[in-house]
Amino acid sequence: MKLTPKGQATRQRIIEGAAEYLRGNAPGAVTLDDVGAVTRTSKGQIFHYFPDGKEGLLLAVARHEADGVLTDQEPHLSALDSWESWIAWRDAVVARYQAQGRHCPLGALMDQMSGSPGTAEVITELLAQWQRAIRAGVVSMQASGQVRAELDPDRTAAAFVAGIQGGVQVLRATGRSDQLEAAFDLVLDYLRGA
Repeated sequence: MKLTPKGQATRQRIIEGAAEYLRGNAPGAVTLDDVGAVTRTSKGQIFHYFPDGKEGLLLAVARHEADGVLTDQEPHLSALDSWESWIAWRDAVVARYQAQGRHCPLGALMDQMSGSPGTAEVITELLAQWQRAIRAGVVSMQASGQVRAELDPDRTAAAFVAGIQGGVQVLRATGRSDQLEAAFDLVLDYLRGA
């Protein structure tokens, strides 16, 4: 569907409002009426922009939130070529998740939309992109001799993603970032060969 600039702005406002609402509510509890109330949008407007209803809207929210997860880590994530850049990335990620507290976009996506095949694809692709970016950093550090050559870049990148997400889930449950910081630091130590 081709949208006018005003239509694009309305669609984006609905997506952003729904995303914010999803972050703060119990899994499965969100309805189109809720989204309409939060975004000051009629159900007819929601169906105009999202003909598949809740499924289409949630898929658009998933894409929006997935983009935000990686964008929030820049410029650090795409420049992991020195120990200083790895520490800057770590600090930026920890600060971002501490600021979000219990309202992690990726965690909310996983909670809200775990049964949706389209959303599962978005989340899978997000995790793959994230892992590829970290892998590129590991390979860059290997090429410059700062990381041992025998280290497996794929497994190391996977450990970073899993450690971060595990720490974030604990942060969402407890409000504390200790586990997130510990997971990050241990994988960084492994990367350094400590």
